[in-house]
Amino acid sequence: MYERSSVAELADVLRSELDRYSVGGKLPSSRALVERFRVSPVTVSRALAQLAAEGLVVTRPGAGAYRAGPRTTEPAPGDTSWQAVALSAEGAGEVIPRSVDASGVLNSLAAPPTGVIELNGGYLHPSLQPERAMAAALARAGRRPGAWGRPPMEGLTELRDWFAREIGGSVSAADVLVTAGGQSALTTAVRALAPPGAPILVESPTYPGLLSIARASGCRPVPVPVDADGVRPELLAAAFEATGARVFVCQPLFQNPTGAVLAPERRAEVLRIARAAGAFVVEDDYARALAHEDAGPLPPTLAAEDRDGVVVHVRSLTKITSPSLRVGALAARGPVLDRLRAIQVVDSFFVPRPLQEAALELVGAPAWPRHLRTVAAELRHRRDMLAGALRRGLPGLRLDRLPSGGFQLWVRPGGEGDDDLAFAAAALRAGVAVTPGRPYFCAEPPGPYVRLSFAGVSGAAELGEAVQRLRSGLGEEQAGTAGPDA
Repeated sequence: MYERSSVAELADVLRSELDRYSVGGKLPSSRALVERFRVSPVTVSRALAQLAAEGLVVTRPGAGAYRAGPRTTEPAPGDTSWQAVALSAEGAGEVIPRSVDASGVLNSLAAPPTGVIELNGGYLHPSLQPERAMAAALARAGRRPGAWGRPPMEGLTELRDWFAREIGGSVSAADVLVTAGGQSALTTAVRALAPPGAPILVESPTYPGLLSIARASGCRPVPVPVDADGVRPELLAAAFEATGARVFVCQPLFQNPTGAVLAPERRAEVLRIARAAGAFVVEDDYARALAHEDAGPLPPTLAAEDRDGVVVHVRSLTKITSPSLRVGALAARGPVLDRLRAIQVVDSFFVPRPLQEAALELVGAPAWPRHLRTVAAELRHRRDMLAGALRRGLPGLRLDRLPSGGFQLWVRPGGEGDDDLAFAAAALRAGVAVTPGRPYFCAEPPGPYVRLSFAGVSGAAELGEAVQRLRSGLGEEQAGTAGPDA
């Protein structure tokens, strides 16, 4: 009867039967529960652990599980209202609020309700993650000599050397710091390069996590518009001159959310403009491993073409592997590297050595290039499937660009007076979670946009189902006839 029952279902049954036992009374043995409910010993163990976590049973190793006594009355909650004053009392010279708006990040991290198709995720679906290769790498890493000891503060030399080769040019292991993923690397870079209150130039639109980092660091993000060829150099130069900023953060390859690639003629111009302004360029190379099968040869990193220490390079293994493999890198030349290192050491000491060892085992395994090829082919297939389904089922949506890398489509809802928030709300009611575009702009958005991710779903069939739900839930206005550029 219970052959396919989940841990939660078994826990529900056991919970409903607790009244049969007196306080301190012993529950049936694990073996008896296995035979009665026809489940595995692991399922029984996890169900009992869940009840123990709820305070309903007490487990004693080697003795069994017993009904717990009634919970003691919890004391009345304290008065935390005083914190409203303490947290809002800005210093005399503090012009940027210390409150942190994480809504743009949480929207892509929060799991949608059961039954909702996730087109708002920022990570690969488990079916695309190299789970077996990661498990094998972690097992091998745990057996390495010294794997559980303290690593060098900058990171394992072999891993830094691998990142340096991936970045290219004359970047060496000595220029690289291992970080706890890309978000941590960006945070360290912003804190190292811009004091509180300073302006930071960012692409518009851009990754909401970057805007959250800037604001949480007390900095003021200033938008520089992006077009089909990446950031516009003339507007970048004007922004440096108008603001006196000393930092520009960009994603030259498969920009999030637009998918734009910085045009060849603009690459040297961006570096020249930043050098003339005495400013750093933080290159967030988040999507190099997410190139689609039809992307063709990729341009080199900006860091590989920079000889004067203008570029601070950020990259991560997380996007191409798993949300929990939080291993990334910062690369820089000159005195700024010492500042980056100091901030990272103060914040987190170092990235745990077992995680670094596992990352090193993973990227050196024969399964690694196979995984990259599999993801490249699957992302291309999913991109084409979603774009085609949108054009057939929702021609009122405007899709200006079909990216050749990354995991998202950046679309404009159709219809007079429609906006991204209304679109996202209607989509959620239809059973599809999408990302409204407003959090991607640090100033007024030029129009409504929505980001649709195709990496976090189980496959093409789920993408087709998502578009069908959107069509039925958004009404005739969105599903109507498309414009000439749809």
